[in-house]
Amino acid sequence: MFKLAAIDIGSNAVRCQISSVLEYNEHVTFKKVEYIRYPMRLGEDVFDTGNISKEKEEKFIKFLHALKLLIEVHEVKDYQICATSAMRSAKNAPEIIRKVKDQLAMRIDVIDGPAEAELINKVIVNMLDDKNYLHIDVGGGSTEFNIYVNREKVAAQSFEAGSIRHMQGNDSETIWASMQKWVEENSKKYHVTRAIGTGGNINKIYDMVGKTQGRPIFRKQIEEVVQQVAAMKVEDRINIMMLNPDRADVIVPASEIYLAAMRWSKIESMLVPAVGLKDGMMQSLYEKQRNHNTNKPTIQNDSNLV
Repeated sequence: MFKLAAIDIGSNAVRCQISSVLEYNEHVTFKKVEYIRYPMRLGEDVFDTGNISKEKEEKFIKFLHALKLLIEVHEVKDYQICATSAMRSAKNAPEIIRKVKDQLAMRIDVIDGPAEAELINKVIVNMLDDKNYLHIDVGGGSTEFNIYVNREKVAAQSFEAGSIRHMQGNDSETIWASMQKWVEENSKKYHVTRAIGTGGNINKIYDMVGKTQGRPIFRKQIEEVVQQVAAMKVEDRINIMMLNPDRADVIVPASEIYLAAMRWSKIESMLVPAVGLKDGMMQSLYEKQRNHNTNKPTIQNDSNLV
């Protein structure tokens, strides 16, 4: 047994997961031992001004320092840090990345949309059957679409439209028109019949509906939850619905992207497996550790184990 860690620097939050890797009878399971999520909201600055503010830069470096200490305490064998849309867009990101390397000896990999989608693909593909799926992943700054046929990815596209951009009005009608065109054309071409959704906001909606893990959620159910949330002030969403402050304001803008994609593709149901970039990073790290082994075990990602 050994431990791996994945740090996902998103536009809305920074997530760190540390997992024990359990190998037994040619199977491997990632058993979560630590999970920390901090609402850093880098995208809030970046999509408005083009830069990460000095205040958030200092907080960001402090938080990474704390994660470094946690990783050391757990004696993690290997870790990876991936940054997505906000860091891709921030003009001062290279300077901040250099500071993190100089002060903490930690390397941040800024990945593009296709690389982000490919990492998520590592865990999504194991959860599919022989139906044709549209995968919708909505982050704070970008949305990734992937189409799977017989568990093989046949089309993919990333768009700079996400929950924070949409909330701030920093996405454009042109991008929305491009998303609609891509989804409509490819859904029709590949006869897509079901969606699979990833991202913190769809996970929360799934929980609010009260679905049992593994069961699909229907578009009408998503619409009903969104209507209920949208009718409330953000303060009431926090105090009555018990949503985290950084979830309360973006959940409706994010859901509008999921619902639009489902309408464009004429899909009525969606699987919500509660996995994301950090899980794909974990699997990628494991493959790196075991790339010399020709008898690779079957991989299971059990994010519910604690």
